[in-house]
Amino acid sequence: MIIGIPKEIKNNENRVGATPAGVKELVKHGHTLYVQHTAGVGSGFSDDEYIDAGATILPTIEDVYQIAEMIIKVKEPIEPEYALVKKDQVLFTYFHFASDRPLTEAMIKSGAICIAYETVRDRMGTLPLLIPMSEVAGRMSIQEGARFLEKPQGGRGVLLGGVPGVKPAKVLVLGAGVVGRNAALMAAGLGADVTITDISLPTLRHCAETMPKNVKTLYSSQHNIEQELPDTDLVIGSVLIPGAKAPHLVTKGMVKLMRPGSVMVDVAIDQGGCFETSHPTTHDNPIFEVDGVIQYAVANIPGAVPYTSTLALTNATLPYALRLADLGWKEACSKDPGLADGVNIVDGKVTFKAVAEAFDLPYTPLSL
Repeated sequence: MIIGIPKEIKNNENRVGATPAGVKELVKHGHTLYVQHTAGVGSGFSDDEYIDAGATILPTIEDVYQIAEMIIKVKEPIEPEYALVKKDQVLFTYFHFASDRPLTEAMIKSGAICIAYETVRDRMGTLPLLIPMSEVAGRMSIQEGARFLEKPQGGRGVLLGGVPGVKPAKVLVLGAGVVGRNAALMAAGLGADVTITDISLPTLRHCAETMPKNVKTLYSSQHNIEQELPDTDLVIGSVLIPGAKAPHLVTKGMVKLMRPGSVMVDVAIDQGGCFETSHPTTHDNPIFEVDGVIQYAVANIPGAVPYTSTLALTNATLPYALRLADLGWKEACSKDPGLADGVNIVDGKVTFKAVAEAFDLPYTPLSL
């Protein structure tokens, strides 16, 4: 198969779809790899490393899209790329369709096969291609939240871990999935007073048994969240409904309960956000203010640490990329129902129910 790896063009997205080691493995399986010039530089990988791995370097993004049967990316195509996507071309990347109608409509129009990392499942029902970036985003959310709590950044001037004689900051983590657990562990490690919420009692029991002693569990309800917000310095929103739009757990009115200079980090923003007041931001301009509260809603948080993120992502995606390339997408999906769950759009039809429901579009099961 002819595989293309374009350079990411989303704001401050420095990750790349595959490392030179990943390319080498695909070449070893007999596939032809084309990598756009400087695609890996942001992650610390030179063109020469890709050439040594067996790839051919192409000068422009148009060249890569034009020649490739399958595109391996990190983030969804953005508007300048829409017209480059070809009918029957396989796109293997993060899409997060349910929060982006223009993207959904553009991919329907393209006639491409869109396989979304974030909805691929493994035999245990988990999301193996979402987990590594969720781990990075969860840990980064605390790092960024702590930064914006600093007074020069507009925050309250609170040190997350406090010092002897001064209480630590209070951190509220909404959702005890991969992002939430990693955020809670990071905040706890810095010495914060952490509360993690979820609607699953088994999940909360697991957190209570495995988390450090400065992490408390709380059942997630509007009442309980409202009770916590007035004393909370940093809120991490990490709710996920796979493939669907995130629910709003913090309404506009609830933001007013927080003290000025408090910080909210919406890690769910790539699925629409779990704060009603959220809108996507970029690493260039990551925050905005609502009622005196700082809100951070960067949609590609792991892009800030691309070396770590690209290695972690390729570790997870490479086995699936090999399967798609070796067998073709139809046979690969027929043999792996979890990979089939990743197929969101095929030949102009929406094959993932949550995406169809998000925009009231016709739903066509993949089996049809």
